[in-house]
Amino acid sequence: MALHGTHGPDMRVSIAGVEFTSPVIAASGTFGYGTEFEDVVSLERVGGLVTKGLSPEPMVGNPAPRLIETTAGMMNAIGLQNIGVKAFIEQKLPELRRIAKKTLTRVIVNLYGYSVEDYVSVVRTLNAVDGIDMYELNASCPNTKEGGAVFGTDSALLKRLVGEVKQAATRPVMVKLSPNVTSIGYMAWTAEQAGADAVSLVNTFLAMAIDVETRKPRIANVTGGLSGPCIKPIAVRMVHEAAQAVKIPVVGMGGILTAADAVEFMLAGATAVQVGTASFADPRAVEKIATGLRSWCANHHVARVAELTGGMVKG
Repeated sequence: MALHGTHGPDMRVSIAGVEFTSPVIAASGTFGYGTEFEDVVSLERVGGLVTKGLSPEPMVGNPAPRLIETTAGMMNAIGLQNIGVKAFIEQKLPELRRIAKKTLTRVIVNLYGYSVEDYVSVVRTLNAVDGIDMYELNASCPNTKEGGAVFGTDSALLKRLVGEVKQAATRPVMVKLSPNVTSIGYMAWTAEQAGADAVSLVNTFLAMAIDVETRKPRIANVTGGLSGPCIKPIAVRMVHEAAQAVKIPVVGMGGILTAADAVEFMLAGATAVQVGTASFADPRAVEKIATGLRSWCANHHVARVAELTGGMVKG
């Protein structure tokens, strides 16, 4: 089937009624606001990009050191630094809209808050502008108005958050789940029951590292989020469990470095994948993985990449 003027595998996938030209998407927090990579990555080869998380007001983030290398991965406690939703609309979105129109790359805006009202406020502000295809809710933020419980680890809070955001949103809502839970399947199901159009997982794992010479935490925040290849086997397992629990699309992520990694997540049940930490080592990683996935499908006689979803053979 033809795609972008060439013959080969059909790389299109659909998430909540939004069609992507490739199932490979650049993850939030590792791809800036999307505009920074235009001269580095051939975005027409990438299915979509997720912006840095947006909050109602600008956030300066946590003090340094807030990012360190670990064995087969990295740990960060950036603190969701961002320019705020209003500055994003004024300074970033016009250019992002132009890029998306030229490349057909889908734009997903990640957003967060410290209360349900924060999330709803960002969504309502974004509803009024064009150039956005979907929202991704970062459910790993603490709800400071209700004792600091993290939305993604409390099913009642998650249900309320997703329900109110979905009611306010004029675009599909994907919920980015926290992996720091006993049952990821149950949390995915909770998001689905509350109205989520899709779920994405996994976010980073809560972790800690200590400098044995100084005996101090290596991250100023003491704890941080662990990502990279070291978490991939756990992430694949969680994606499989979530996909078994829900009927809505699952977008998988966690340590994807190669096209084969992307295939593994899709076989586990993912409709699409997001590439994050790999972009720090190679800014063109997401493009290379998307191109590699197309080649993998051609070499393995896979006519439609969507056929891989849930294709794991048991026994």
